[in-house]
Amino acid sequence: MPPSRVKTIASPACTALSWLVDKLAEIIAWKRLEVADRVRPVSNQELAQAASQIEHRGPSFKTNLIQPGHLAVIAEVKRSSPSAGSIRADIDAAAQARAYADGGADALSVLTDTRYFGGTLADLQSVIADQAKRKVPIPCIRKDFMVHRIQVLEAAQVGARCILIIVRALSDSEIRDLHDAAKAANLDALFEVHDEDELARALAHRPDIIGVNNRNLSTFKIDLAFAERVIPQMPKDVVKVAESGIQTVADAVRMRVAGANALLVGESLMRAENPGILLRSLRSA
Repeated sequence: MPPSRVKTIASPACTALSWLVDKLAEIIAWKRLEVADRVRPVSNQELAQAASQIEHRGPSFKTNLIQPGHLAVIAEVKRSSPSAGSIRADIDAAAQARAYADGGADALSVLTDTRYFGGTLADLQSVIADQAKRKVPIPCIRKDFMVHRIQVLEAAQVGARCILIIVRALSDSEIRDLHDAAKAANLDALFEVHDEDELARALAHRPDIIGVNNRNLSTFKIDLAFAERVIPQMPKDVVKVAESGIQTVADAVRMRVAGANALLVGESLMRAENPGILLRSLRSA
């Protein structure tokens, strides 16, 4: 029978699960296409030069995640996501980040992926430019699906202090290359893991910061018990970040007790009428 006439019957649950399982692969495939026309050789010398042209005032991203006496909070500017859909599509990124800073955020995360998260590199640039007006600017991470060192160069050129490395999305050689590029550009790198095997892969690259994502990428369900299980397995000298699903003080307390140094919070803060109140409560958990 010709393929066009073959009917495949699948339950809605199976269809949804297939969508979830394939989503990261879909995003990464798209990201490789998206950056393809920008890809070119990027030397460590060029990365270092880009970093030298930015005047960084205040502490590094990693330093700001170590706050004796309380949890640090990385507050995220995120217009939408594949799991939540539209959150606040028309938000002014700089104004939102300013509200976070006024509320006590220790670091900022800005989504720069357009297709799936509604962000742009211009969002990151506007946030950093606005933060530069402060006496002590808050460091920012470029939150995107990094697949090539040209993206690291772009992050350095606009003044970011950190990049994201999603272990599941990359080969070990790609991880090594992105990490090397980040170090050349004087950027921190947050290694994101979703299971124990990925943690083992991450640790082989001697990262300074590891983020544990509580969202199961096969089901998109949140389970804070994952961070509670994985964080204690990390070396003491690694900065530990709990990501996804942190909405309440009780959630933050669970992450602190597990050993987290910092929380990455996006959707809850984006939806909050007064993000400063939520920020202060999470930091004091």
